[in-house]
Amino acid sequence: MKGYLPVIIGMALVTYIPRMLPLVALKDRDVGGKAKIFLQIIPYTSLSILITRGILTSSQDMIIPTILGVSSAAIAAYLKGNLILSVFVGVLVSYLLLQ
Repeated sequence: MKGYLPVIIGMALVTYIPRMLPLVALKDRDVGGKAKIFLQIIPYTSLSILITRGILTSSQDMIIPTILGVSSAAIAAYLKGNLILSVFVGVLVSYLLLQ
């Protein structure tokens, strides 16, 4: 167990530092127009990449819950425009279909 502690600390630093550096570096700066738009669309882009990968790699018995979950999330996003709500709706629909 003694040998794992440096590995855990190293992994924590490698994970935390890239998240902390932009906050520290850009704390007192005003980000320009195009950079601000780019930074605003990153969460949606990342989420869409994860969703697309999940759809394309879903197993045969998961295809219906996956398609209906993504469809319901898309409808919720279109109607409400709330990212967290649409993800919650998609997960809930998929969960209920799997039960």
